[in-house]
Amino acid sequence: MKKLSWNFWGLLPAYLVMSLLMVLPLLIIFYVSFMTSDAYGGYKAIFSLQSYSQILYTADWDDNLVLNFQYLKIIARTLFLSGATAVICLLVSFPVAYYISRQSNNMKTLLLYLVTLPFWVSMVVRVYAWVLILSNDGVLESSLRFFGLVGDIDSLLYNNAAMMVGMVYTYIPLMILPIYASIEKLDTRLIEAASDLYSSRMNTLRRIILPLCKPGIVAGFILVLVPCLGTVLEPMLLGGGKTMMLGNLIQNQFGVARNWSFGASLTVLLLCIVLFFLMFQAHRASKLRELS
Repeated sequence: MKKLSWNFWGLLPAYLVMSLLMVLPLLIIFYVSFMTSDAYGGYKAIFSLQSYSQILYTADWDDNLVLNFQYLKIIARTLFLSGATAVICLLVSFPVAYYISRQSNNMKTLLLYLVTLPFWVSMVVRVYAWVLILSNDGVLESSLRFFGLVGDIDSLLYNNAAMMVGMVYTYIPLMILPIYASIEKLDTRLIEAASDLYSSRMNTLRRIILPLCKPGIVAGFILVLVPCLGTVLEPMLLGGGKTMMLGNLIQNQFGVARNWSFGASLTVLLLCIVLFFLMFQAHRASKLRELS
């Protein structure tokens, strides 16, 4: 029998913690998703695929399964808003990260500190701050009226735009930091060579800077997209509960609806979506390593 190494015994506490706090809860969720929903809440230990079929089908008066697009619309809306948020974060973050990378060391430290500063405040407080900014007669609406830029307008709150503003503000540091790390590793001699060869700034950006910064861009995109897929606070506070996203749907199933099996099946679905993006990123990173 092969003797276990000292490394294994040294890492055993970490393995135990990960098993108890990560693997075991996921196994319980996976188990509950295949159980039968109890009419009085919770679940019965009877194997069933009903919770998964409920994502696509609903039973009519004669117990016939009818295709239902209700939950598919929520999943599609979640993917769209999360993807749009990640794209907006990318468009804003790249010039910010590039500007920071061109500063002196002391200024870089200060600017990076300011980028990470929002993480020192609770996310609930940060989202509530946007409720105050976007509310009727709030800071933004009052300022626009003061300068005569708008007349009578509907509330800036409780719509998809308000939700996306909150998500962009919440997760944009997760995009800036990996892009900044990629730009810092950039060989500036390539940019100088392109300039010596009379390449335009746009051509240099498109053919040199962006390809070399692609690992940071992809990593930042994944880091923003994944938490957006399971976000709960922004739809609840900035969307006013009018627009359902996948995170809110799961929360409702474990709370108000008490349909734990269906909530667990939605959680497994969300986990599969996240794993797809992570595996895609891992596959791309592996290909890049092989090419390099």
